[in-house]
Amino acid sequence: MAEEEKARGINLSLHATVADWDTVRAASIVFASITVTENVNWSDTGAYKQIAAAQEAGVRAGIRHYARPGAPQDQAEHCVRLGKQLGVFGPGALAPALDVDAVGINDRFIKSWIKTVRNAAGIRRVLVYASYDSWLHQLRPAKWADSDVVLWVRRHNGIPGRPGWQHPRLGLHQHRAAPLAPGYDGPIGLDAIVYPFTLADVLL
Repeated sequence: MAEEEKARGINLSLHATVADWDTVRAASIVFASITVTENVNWSDTGAYKQIAAAQEAGVRAGIRHYARPGAPQDQAEHCVRLGKQLGVFGPGALAPALDVDAVGINDRFIKSWIKTVRNAAGIRRVLVYASYDSWLHQLRPAKWADSDVVLWVRRHNGIPGRPGWQHPRLGLHQHRAAPLAPGYDGPIGLDAIVYPFTLADVLL
């Protein structure tokens, strides 16, 4: 089986938790993006344990920031401070993700956030997560998506890795919400790599 076909992942929204990461890894989940920070100073302390447990189970874990309008540099620095404490900026970790679902986040914000994260964390690769509608009608990645930015689309069509939308930097597809199951609590998305991207293309 090709690497891109094996590369399945999950993403955890604010306060979402997984009780048993070993079981998740056994189900061929190889990466996880976990929302830890929001705005300029808020963090989900429960997510710290999720990052550690995912890493211990062999899942490539990465930090996720939920953006709010205003102060992109301060928000980026807040995210990096927590990311450094959690050890998610080392080689092989899932790249940090910016969730731009909130109303009022624009291309200027995203560009500034990316630049600040890169400078503060000493990394290049970042992920930017948005809905299908946002990619179609609001965001203009040509203004900020260089070769180290990977786009991530949420479109629940149930076809992993085939969102029905194309972009040269589109590498991740949230294709459905995780079904209710023991051990999953809160909003969790199921993700797949979009060909020709591979798992290596979304890792640091």
